[in-house]
Amino acid sequence: MRTMTEKFKILTSYIKDLSSETPNVETFIFVQENINKYQLNIDINSKALKNKMIEVNTTLKFEDKEPNEKKSYYEIVYSTVVSLNDDVRNDKNELQKIILCDVPTAIYPNLEKAFLNLMHDSGHPNLKLDKKIDFNKLYNDRFN
Repeated sequence: MRTMTEKFKILTSYIKDLSSETPNVETFIFVQENINKYQLNIDINSKALKNKMIEVNTTLKFEDKEPNEKKSYYEIVYSTVVSLNDDVRNDKNELQKIILCDVPTAIYPNLEKAFLNLMHDSGHPNLKLDKKIDFNKLYNDRFN
């Protein structure tokens, strides 16, 4: 079995977009008291680039699903550029696993740190994420 690093290589990763929206102080106070109701959502999409490269965008959204008047919105889009090995470029299943599982798993520690910095700097210094995101499990649940 080949190692993950032979199939693709991360060339660079960076914060593509960062958003913290709280319209006013009343909302801020309300959100501080209700931040435990907020849910973390993940979205991953990709775009083919030239020269056997792919851009993988992993988005974390942290939002209140309740129909409250007062809500904040937090989002981070973390972009990763990877180069692919020749033999995986035409293997749709292998590509899918790299994009939805392997790349997000590799960059997640940096993404989580950036996201928590955003939340802490947005006035929620005690916020922690309950558990690490298991991209392998998400991938397997979706495709198996």
